[in-house]
Amino acid sequence: MARERFAQIYTRAADRKGGEAALEAMLVSPLSREQLAAIGDDRWLAAFSQKVFQSGISWQVVRNKWPNFEHAFFGFDIEKMLLIPDDMWERKATDPSIIRHLAKVMTIPANAQMIHDAARQHGSFARFVADWPSSDIIGLWRYLKKHGARLGGNTGPYTLRVMGKDTFILSQDTESYLRQCGIIDGGRDTQKSLNATQAAFNAWQEESGRPLCQISQIIAFSCGDNRV
Repeated sequence: MARERFAQIYTRAADRKGGEAALEAMLVSPLSREQLAAIGDDRWLAAFSQKVFQSGISWQVVRNKWPNFEHAFFGFDIEKMLLIPDDMWERKATDPSIIRHLAKVMTIPANAQMIHDAARQHGSFARFVADWPSSDIIGLWRYLKKHGARLGGNTGPYTLRVMGKDTFILSQDTESYLRQCGIIDGGRDTQKSLNATQAAFNAWQEESGRPLCQISQIIAFSCGDNRV
C-alpha cells in the first residue's frame, strides 16, 4: 500500500467520527512559537516529570497526587533542583505523599540539568523547544532521549504535545497505519523508520497545511478501534 493522499485519510476519519464538524472538534492545536517560548522552564521540568511518573501506572493517579509533587519538589524550580544533594533526593523518594519510586525521582535532577544546559545556550529551554523546526521533530525526540532521563519512546513526544509543541505521536493506531503503508517496516524507533515517518508527515503537512499534531490525530482516527 503506497502513501495515501491526505484528503483520502481525512475523508475516512470524518466518516468514522460522525462528519467533518465532529472530527474538527476533536483536534488539538499547537501553541505559537511565541507562546511556547513564554512557558517557564520549571513547567517543562514538571511536565517531563509527570509523564515519567505516568509511565506504567494510571495517569489519573499521578494527576491526583501532582499537587504533592509540586510541593515536595519546590515547584520544580530548576536552580533549586540542581542544588539538592543526592541523599536528600533519596529521602524525597520515600515521601508517602508522592509516588515512591527512586529511579523515577532521580530523573528530576537529571532532566533539570538538561533544561539548565539548553537554557544556557538558548536563553531558556522553552526558547530552545520553540525554535526547533517541526520538519525535524524526530531530531528533538532524539535530543530528549540522549540528554534527558527516561524521555525516550513516547514519553518525550507526549510531553511535547501536552505542552503545545507541534509533534506527531506514534500511537498504536498511527504506527499500525504506517506499517500498512510500508512507511515503517522494521523497528519503530530505528533511525530508518523515524526518518521515513518524518518524511511522510512532512509531505502530508505540505499537502494539507495542517500542523503535525492534527495530521497524527486524523491518521489515528481513520483506522484502528477508535470509532464513535
